[in-house]
Amino acid sequence: MRTMTATEVARNFASVLDRAEHGETIVITRGGRRLATLAPTPAGNGAAIKAFLESHPVDEGFADDVAAARESVTDQMSAAWHDD
Repeated sequence: MRTMTATEVARNFASVLDRAEHGETIVITRGGRRLATLAPTPAGNGAAIKAFLESHPVDEGFADDVAAARESVTDQMSAAWHDD
């Protein structure tokens, strides 16, 4: 991991992008404080995502779990805002 000032990054932006493209993470600072981190984007494609999703079975109870969670939150919100 490399640390560079915002000024250095601005002056060498193409080269900084090249470094990130080749796997390097760059911490960008301004006034001695960490401002941002520039890192390579993980590689992936639609085929890999599709294969991952197909390899995991569908949870048939998921819709019921979501409905129950929504109902619970709705009940709590109603109780919190109910005027007696």
